[in-house]
Amino acid sequence: MKTKQILLVEDNPDDVKLTLRALKKSKILNEVVVAQDGVEAMDYFMGKGTFEGRDTSVLPQVVLLDLKMPRMDGLDVLHRIRGDERTRFLPVVILTTSSEDRDRIESYRLGANSYVRKPVDFNQFAEAVQQLGLYWLVINETP
Repeated sequence: MKTKQILLVEDNPDDVKLTLRALKKSKILNEVVVAQDGVEAMDYFMGKGTFEGRDTSVLPQVVLLDLKMPRMDGLDVLHRIRGDERTRFLPVVILTTSSEDRDRIESYRLGANSYVRKPVDFNQFAEAVQQLGLYWLVINETP
């Protein structure tokens, strides 16, 4: 059986490295696919661009989605995920630095499963990622 995949949608290379490091530190060894912005995330789901030829019937166990990205922001990605029958129930965790109420409210309105602000401190960030991984990859049961 294949390991449960994580789709990390993040445009900041430093945040990608921190997230991967935090997952590794937490002993979460699942394959992590990184999409560098919203357009790449949609390419992943459609098997286009960088992800040409990918088996689109295989979906990640969870999507960790940043909000503030170039080309297509996280809210637009979330809207498209929820609008597609194949991905409608896919767990999406907003993982962002945004503390704006409107971003949090709009994320939940569009169907986010969780909204997590990235802590500045690495140890706090690693703890948050560990808890996310434990819940979404081990405890949670998807439809």
